[in-house]
Amino acid sequence: MIISDYQTLKDIQAEFHRTFPGLKIEFYASPHQPGKGSPKREQIDPGLQLKFVRAKHTKGELQLSPDMSVAELESALQEQFGLHAQVFRKSGNLWMQTTSTDDWPLERQNRKGTASEAHYNEKQQDL
Repeated sequence: MIISDYQTLKDIQAEFHRTFPGLKIEFYASPHQPGKGSPKREQIDPGLQLKFVRAKHTKGELQLSPDMSVAELESALQEQFGLHAQVFRKSGNLWMQTTSTDDWPLERQNRKGTASEAHYNEKQQDL
């Protein structure tokens, strides 16, 4: 994933979601503590370009790896690019912050999210 000032947060979200369809990523004005969630009121408009939402204007590439943990991804975005991120996993028809499972690899989170969505959709068809 390429990170530059001229991308929007939405661009990063779309690329991340294409790679991990059971997950999504949101960006916040300040970092969150390990194991803690990010408050909705600090969520940043995804239509903004990165140059307006970060103090560190590093351009570079972040390799998304299925075995990278959520915590590693969030930490890399913060340390390398000055972005405060929170990963969410699909749970039925809801999106939940992965705070209690940040040590799980992205692929495991993604499998859980896509399985949850499929199960929810099956239940809806039975109604």
